[in-house]
Amino acid sequence: MESLEEISEEESPKERHTSSTPSWKLTAKEILATKTQNYFAQTKRAENILIQVAFSIGLSSIWRFPYLCHLNGGGNFILMYFFMLLFFGVPLMYMEMIMGKCLRMDSIQVWKQLVPWLGGIGYASVLVCVLVSLYNSIIITWSLSYLSNSFSYPLPWDERPLVRNINVTDLSCLQTVAQQYFWYHTTLNASNHMGEEVETLVLNLTLGIFTVWFLLFLIMMVGLKISMQMLIFSVFLPYVILLCFLIRGLFLEGATTSLRHMVTTEFSAWASLDLWRQAGGHVLYSLGLGMGTIILFSYKAGGDNYAQVASLVTLINLGTSLLTTSIIFIVLGFWTTTSGHACVKQSVSKLMQLIDEGVLPQNAKPPKDILLLPTLDYIKWINSLPGRLRQQVIHLSPSCSIKVQKEMFMQGPGLALAAFSQVVSLFPGSSFWAILFFMALLIIGLSNLMRLLEGIVFPLQNSISVFRNYPRILTAIVCLGGFLGSLIFTSRAGSYIMYLFDDLVVPLSLVITVVFQNLALAWIYGAGRFREEMFSEMGRPLWPFSSFLWCYVTLPGLLALLIICFMQLFQGTHLYYTAWNASGSKEVKHLYPRNSLGWVIFLSVLTFLPVPVHLLHQWWSLQEYIAPDPFEKLMSKKTPMVSSMSSQRPKHHSMKSQERTSNASTRGLKVASVLGEIGDLGERGVGASGLSAVGCGGRRVLARTVLPCVCGGMSFVNCDLNDHDIGLGKSREELQQVVSAKTVLQAFPI
Repeated sequence: MESLEEISEEESPKERHTSSTPSWKLTAKEILATKTQNYFAQTKRAENILIQVAFSIGLSSIWRFPYLCHLNGGGNFILMYFFMLLFFGVPLMYMEMIMGKCLRMDSIQVWKQLVPWLGGIGYASVLVCVLVSLYNSIIITWSLSYLSNSFSYPLPWDERPLVRNINVTDLSCLQTVAQQYFWYHTTLNASNHMGEEVETLVLNLTLGIFTVWFLLFLIMMVGLKISMQMLIFSVFLPYVILLCFLIRGLFLEGATTSLRHMVTTEFSAWASLDLWRQAGGHVLYSLGLGMGTIILFSYKAGGDNYAQVASLVTLINLGTSLLTTSIIFIVLGFWTTTSGHACVKQSVSKLMQLIDEGVLPQNAKPPKDILLLPTLDYIKWINSLPGRLRQQVIHLSPSCSIKVQKEMFMQGPGLALAAFSQVVSLFPGSSFWAILFFMALLIIGLSNLMRLLEGIVFPLQNSISVFRNYPRILTAIVCLGGFLGSLIFTSRAGSYIMYLFDDLVVPLSLVITVVFQNLALAWIYGAGRFREEMFSEMGRPLWPFSSFLWCYVTLPGLLALLIICFMQLFQGTHLYYTAWNASGSKEVKHLYPRNSLGWVIFLSVLTFLPVPVHLLHQWWSLQEYIAPDPFEKLMSKKTPMVSSMSSQRPKHHSMKSQERTSNASTRGLKVASVLGEIGDLGERGVGASGLSAVGCGGRRVLARTVLPCVCGGMSFVNCDLNDHDIGLGKSREELQQVVSAKTVLQAFPI
């Protein structure tokens, strides 16, 4: 009786000769299916690029980069950031993308799979996401506060405050620009230093941060999916607005001088450790390195050319940062140019116009020689006016600063919001532009925070069974904890505490986490070994210079950056924050209190704590286990064990296993050879590669548990042993028996 295969082989030629139409239809279907698959693959790849771009152009490029650049002298910071982005940002981002794509795991499971004893790195990444999400929520709250004030006309930050008490003699609002005064007095209601009124919450910020976390909770619970069109709109809308701001700003007074100051570089400033620390920390923060978000979203994406994706994302990140920084430096130049005598002249001209229009009485006319006197004499003249008239003159004064401002004006984290509020005031229909910009900024901030929360929730759901069964409980816990933890930033000293997080806590935690990630992959697991396995997985080699950069460029650079962070932290003499002096309406610098530096160390150690805790857990689980007799297990359960283990292998390696096990006559010789090799391991000092070649039986290393251990005078880094097969302190003979039994069963399956 002929087999079914032979019958089909005989009938198939006849079918091909008799009828050609079905084959053409089948070919058309195949072509359509291929085009559809290619379309979805390209769409997925484009979506991945847009997600990475949206994350990199978020608050890091629009809010954080400009004030760091202004704080560190403009061109010095830009040049330093460019080199660190090139030699650190691109290789490390490429590393996380490849790990997420090929391993198809979240940020916790991927490290448990690669280096189980350092599986706590994934939990450290989750804690870093928690810290970043806490203080990012207050930045979104500030944007929400500005958005709520954008619906009034004229804009409240474009006018002097309306003084209700006519006996008030404090004219500090005239000594700075109206946008800075609005930022510190109306938005923050800031205290004079970090230790003052920490327990006093600002009502509008408290309500705003509750709204932010409630919105995030609703989005997470509903599972809102962002369409491709919405993603494109959210990415390109900020660029359209920023380009409009840049074009308008180029016509402002002092724009050329401020742009020249932005690109000026003084190489003597490179000796500052602050410059290195802040530039390196911003590279990690802006690209999302060490947070696990890149690993989480890369394995869902299509395409495989991640070197181009990483380069493209970093290039867009740099371009966006330079665009926003240019706008803000132009505004700074406008503020400094129009301050002092220029502001007095503008104020006098506006007062004379209001008097001619009948808005102000004749006794509000300033002295004729007021323009020849020092600028502070103009403030003294306003203070000599009657109470109600003085109130009107202050309220109707222009938004410029009577006091002369210098280039290093406004160095705090509110620089971007104050500068952009100035730009929107220059447009006709300023309320519309304010609503449009701050709405876009709110959407960007919420989308970034959503990705951070996904980097917290999804890995914990996959690792903890309770949260996997009840996912909404974890979402509620994370959002409630985020709201309670963020309340500290809504106090009157909250902006200073937020600056402490942004300047010291988060960068140090990111550096520590990325150092362990780079060390674990490049040296413990092995960069060369990782390249080989990724080649077998992807079918194409990795970026040629990736192994060299991971081993000899990024890791030494990160270690140097970590040393710089600790040096400055323990010295503490150069660490200061910018506070607001309400009486003089100016910013002043204060050293961080000693207790705040203690909090920095505590939170940094807390994020690092999962690494040693997981390591001790692995060691303790091995200590408590007593290994059974391996040869008794080999004789009694040989067939079931082999079948179960072979069934766990990937399908694309099954043919290799069948070829290795097809010749049963040579099996005894192979067993003897294997046992002889293992017996000589202790004498020859064979390391990870020798034992792995024998023990894995030709399987992928990524498809099994890799357990590093040292016992009995022998070093086994990549042996095919379960977590409880070996215990520290066992004799060499017992260890050899366990390794021999496992190796025989895995190398020669039935």
